Amino acid sequence: MKKALILFSLLFLISCSTSHKTVESKPLYEILTSQEDGGATIRFFEILSEEREIKMLQNDEFLKNKINADDTKTANFVILNMGEKTTLGYSISVQNVEETTSKIIITTNDNEPKSKRVEEKEVFYYPYTIVKVNSKKEIVIQ
Repeated sequence: MKKALILFSLLFLISCSTSHKTVESKPLYEILTSQEDGGATIRFFEILSEEREIKMLQNDEFLKNKINADDTKTANFVILNMGEKTTLGYSISVQNVEETTSKIIITTNDNEPKSKRVEEKEVFYYPYTIVKVNSKKEIVIQ
């Protein structure tokens, strides 16, 4: 009888134990795509924070499966356009992302081709990068 009572007590205690669920946190930012061509003719940075702006990104072939419906409510997106270049090999990258209490500060870096390339006459390339920032705080780009 004592063995049955002890066994029952053990089963009861085990079944009542709390389970710990780990909350998966997202990284502060993600590079969704970085391309050597396909951006804008002028250098500019654009922050997309409204749902209608973000939805337009979902039409891009490189981003189709990288943006979901919840992202429009919890994330901002940054388009970094490097402008017109005369050869391939240029890119614009994120050097650092810092979160303060009130904003996100993004520092960018312009990357040139590793080797000298002959410029192509009347052929131009438009490097760009798209960054997803998992925050709705104000974004400052340096």
